[in-house]
Amino acid sequence: MKVHFIAIGGSAMHNLAIALHKKGFTVTGSDDEIFDPAKGRLARYGLLPTEEGWHPEKLDHSIDAIILGMHARADNPELARAQELGLKIFSYPEYLYEQSKDKKRVVIGGSHGKTTITAMILHVLQYHNIDCDYMVGAQLEGFEVMVKLSESAGIMVFEGDEYLTSPIDRRPKFHLYNPDIALISGIAWDHINVFPTFDIYVEQFRIFARMVPSSGALIYCAEDKEVVNVAKSVADQVRTVPYGIPEFTVHNGVTTVSHDGKKTDILVFGQHNLQNMNGARLVCNELGISNDQFYEAIQYFKGAAKRLELVDKNDQTAVYKDFAHSPSKLKATTTAVKEQFPERRLVACMELHTFSSLTQEFLQQYKGAMDQADVAIVFFSPHAIELKRLPAITSEMVLAAFGNPNIKVYTDSDKLQKDLLAMSWNQANLLMMSSGNFHGIDFAELAKGILKKF
Repeated sequence: MKVHFIAIGGSAMHNLAIALHKKGFTVTGSDDEIFDPAKGRLARYGLLPTEEGWHPEKLDHSIDAIILGMHARADNPELARAQELGLKIFSYPEYLYEQSKDKKRVVIGGSHGKTTITAMILHVLQYHNIDCDYMVGAQLEGFEVMVKLSESAGIMVFEGDEYLTSPIDRRPKFHLYNPDIALISGIAWDHINVFPTFDIYVEQFRIFARMVPSSGALIYCAEDKEVVNVAKSVADQVRTVPYGIPEFTVHNGVTTVSHDGKKTDILVFGQHNLQNMNGARLVCNELGISNDQFYEAIQYFKGAAKRLELVDKNDQTAVYKDFAHSPSKLKATTTAVKEQFPERRLVACMELHTFSSLTQEFLQQYKGAMDQADVAIVFFSPHAIELKRLPAITSEMVLAAFGNPNIKVYTDSDKLQKDLLAMSWNQANLLMMSSGNFHGIDFAELAKGILKKF
């Protein structure tokens, strides 16, 4: 098979390109800009385009399939050439389904927690040497790539993103996977540039839930009222399985879960992670893994990259980074660190980075989201707002939206880093939350600077 990727540099796209290369396909690709880590990883496998840009003249009938990335525009010249030639054109999720249509498909959906739940399931399956294919949205320890496709595996586990499929297909990605087993972790309005009202956003999850066949199962978080309502909307013949937070204790910074009359210490923490773990357990049960087998494996799970990931620590302080950016994620992550280390002061910093978070209308959703922090800091880059071509927001707007007069607002990342380094870190933790990098802050270097103070 010869496959060409239009916009190969995307996070998901370059991982699929590598997966197909490892499967023995001939893979080519193009993009107008490619950055690390995609650039380095593509180069390592000999897949990095020799020059940036679009080259429609290189496409011909020898190509078996075109895979179109979301980064490409609808008027992309290579897309136009592929359509002219009558080549088979797939979106990223369409092609994943094509490669897994004869397998049992597990799809993890939700506004938050889906990466962690997917990672937990994959960790348990790998621990017990159960072969599976997968697609997950973060780099996982012990897994070379974020996408694996094979002929041998009978299971495929998907992280089910609700964002759009491609420039020419406006369906949410998770509508294309046709789950045999589906999970919904939580629903909190996001992607307002695509789903302008909350009702439109929720409807995407109703459609997803109704895709589960009568022979399958819908696993859902019973502590989220919107998810409960979605679960109620599925046909009576579909088995629905609720989950919540398991019984647990925290002692000396260690979380212990009680189950089936037994206790297991785990490495991850926070009620949202415990909730995620319970959802992952139920999925694993559906795949034939017992509770004992699940807990035997999950005690060694360290978490997915950038999901409450420890950057560095000593006996006085710890520095964490997290992908949290939406209001619900922000609140859950801040609360988790505070509950795990109640005796330590918590300095929580978040960056308004996504399209939604930088929109004045959506800002109102953040009210109270950082109230658990002892010191709460919000950063945004006016330059990022300009690049996204959004109306300007002000520090006063941010303060009013969060509803906490003690929040400090920064628009200069150098000043933010300088002020963080100047703080006292005796019995204090730092939590950096963003889907970006605070306009260039190196979290490892920041942590090193903080720990030097001791």
